[in-house]
Amino acid sequence: MIWHVKATEASRSASSEARLVGALEGLIVGAVGMTTAALDAFAPDYDLTLQQWRALVVVARSDGIRVGEIGDRVGLAPPSASRLIRRLERRGLVETARDETDRRAIVVRASRRGHELWSTLVAHRRGLIVELLRDFRMPAPQRLVSDIEALEQAFSRYS
Repeated sequence: MIWHVKATEASRSASSEARLVGALEGLIVGAVGMTTAALDAFAPDYDLTLQQWRALVVVARSDGIRVGEIGDRVGLAPPSASRLIRRLERRGLVETARDETDRRAIVVRASRRGHELWSTLVAHRRGLIVELLRDFRMPAPQRLVSDIEALEQAFSRYS
C-alpha cells in the first residue's frame, strides 16, 4: 500500500513537471511569435530575421560589444557574426569601430536608430503582455511574481 502511494505521488510529480515544461515551452513559442509580430508591425522596412533582431538586442543592451562576443551569444561563428553585423550596419541599426585596446577587434554599438527600433519593439511587446494580463482580471499573487522572476533569472543565461 505504501509503495502504491509513493508511486502515485511520483507519477503526479512527473505529470506536474511535464505540464510545467509544456507550459514554459508554450510561453516561449508565444513570446517568439509576439516578437515576430512586433517586427512585422514596426520594422517591415528593415526585414530583420529573428537572429538579426537577437543580435540587435544583445548590442542595444551593451555599451559596446565585440563581434566575437555577439556571435557567441547569438550562436554564430565569427565570420557569420561579422556578416550579420555588416547587414545591421548597412540598415543603420549599429555602428562599428576598432577596439582601442585591441586594434584587431571590432566593437559594435547600437546606433540611435537601432536604439529607437529596439525600445519601440520592447515597449510594444510589453504592452501586449499587459493586455494579456488584464484578461486574468485579478492581481498576480506575489508568489507567482517571485516564481516568474526566478525563472527569468534561470533563463537569463540565454540572454
